[in-house]
Amino acid sequence: MPKIKAAVACVNAETVERVYSDRLKVIAAITDLNPERMTAENAASGLFADTEVLFSTWGMPLLTEKELDALPKLKAVFYAAGDTRAFHGPLLKRGILVSSAWKSNAVPVAEFAFAQIVLGLKNYFAVSAAVHAEKRFWDHPVGPGAYGTTVALIGAGAISQRIQDMLKNMDVNTIVVPSREEHRTVSLEEAFRSAQVVSNHLPDMGEKNAKVLTGAMFESMLPNAVFINTGRGRQVDEAGLIAALKKRPDITALLDVTYPEPPPPDSELYTLPNVRLSPHMAGSMNGEVLRMADAEIEEFKRYRDGEPLENLIQA
Repeated sequence: MPKIKAAVACVNAETVERVYSDRLKVIAAITDLNPERMTAENAASGLFADTEVLFSTWGMPLLTEKELDALPKLKAVFYAAGDTRAFHGPLLKRGILVSSAWKSNAVPVAEFAFAQIVLGLKNYFAVSAAVHAEKRFWDHPVGPGAYGTTVALIGAGAISQRIQDMLKNMDVNTIVVPSREEHRTVSLEEAFRSAQVVSNHLPDMGEKNAKVLTGAMFESMLPNAVFINTGRGRQVDEAGLIAALKKRPDITALLDVTYPEPPPPDSELYTLPNVRLSPHMAGSMNGEVLRMADAEIEEFKRYRDGEPLENLIQA
């Protein structure tokens, strides 16, 4: 049986090498892999006219109608990364399958946030900062710990679900606030008022959920509470957050994402003692990206063998 004609589509060769690494040899062994990499510049050149499947990652080109006309046999795209909204529209419109490794990309984010939640319940970040700043070892406001404490997860997607599973091994009360208001049994306001740690995992909906996490919510947090953001910066009213952090020096914000990203040089997020910034590092990094490549290779095998796909993007 002839192997399926395949190609790699990405605007940047270094990104392909970083995400797929030696998995490119695996793809070459199980497909008839085109030696040319598809980009926006050569997609309509005819080099890929017989291509049935594409493997891609961050940097997948947005294919125009003209370029798709030059890909008459294209049936599926296997995307070793997360969000596909930047390019999937024209593909889905033509009935081309799009599979994404978003579930795999959720794993390191959940691990990152879970670690911060555990430390946040002890108020580790504020206590550690105070020890260094004051050179005083004892009598800092240590948090309540995990036993009987409430953790609020804002959002109910794949990342939130993984964290919920991890928290089941701890004696905490977990509140989950779905992204859609009509599905909520607990309001955002109540979650912020009642949780020792609040972790944001809302989906990126652009302006639709911009600034939904308000300054008033941050001001209402429990003593020595912690806010974690690995979602999107624009979902936070940052001016309101900064005001709350200045008014409530006991609360801590752990921000892996901001808006804009990075913050402008004069942003008080750099200087407030109760803020910890990290450079959008919760998602798949270094060796973690191979999990996404492996997931999409397995998804291709299901496609090849006529089995249902597990990571399909719906229109």
